[in-house]
Amino acid sequence: MTSGLSFRWHPWQALTPDTLYNFLRLRSDIFVVEQNCAYPDMDGVDPHCEHLCIHGPRQQLLAYLRLVPPGLKAPQAAIGRLVVAHDARGSGLGRAAMQEGIRRCTERYPGQDIFLSGQQHLEAFYASLGFVTFTEPYLEGGIQHVNMLRQA
Repeated sequence: MTSGLSFRWHPWQALTPDTLYNFLRLRSDIFVVEQNCAYPDMDGVDPHCEHLCIHGPRQQLLAYLRLVPPGLKAPQAAIGRLVVAHDARGSGLGRAAMQEGIRRCTERYPGQDIFLSGQQHLEAFYASLGFVTFTEPYLEGGIQHVNMLRQA
């Protein structure tokens, strides 16, 4: 389901106000409002990241994730804040975003493992992309998470 979609990476310095607003709003709509989870989404890490925005044919933001450089969230590079708009779920966009995130990560940090902290209910999804759980579940923002690693 990548036909008619645009995948675009944005370094922090090149973000337009509209792009920044749109992905922060999508993250807030899903992570805070839909999941009823009060947590500090703007964690000070965004300025150091690359941001993947996936837009539909009408330029609406359908999915997002960020690539975190090594040493900020974990010793490895990390993929985080994967989010798919409610009306785009079930379309394969989450998988497509993750595959693009993995591709970009291996391009930027060749030969290095990739870290993610994922919601536990998505553990099988991340495992299908090569990530292996290495922690017991833990509570973050009221939602069970696990730490996972994808070996290079």
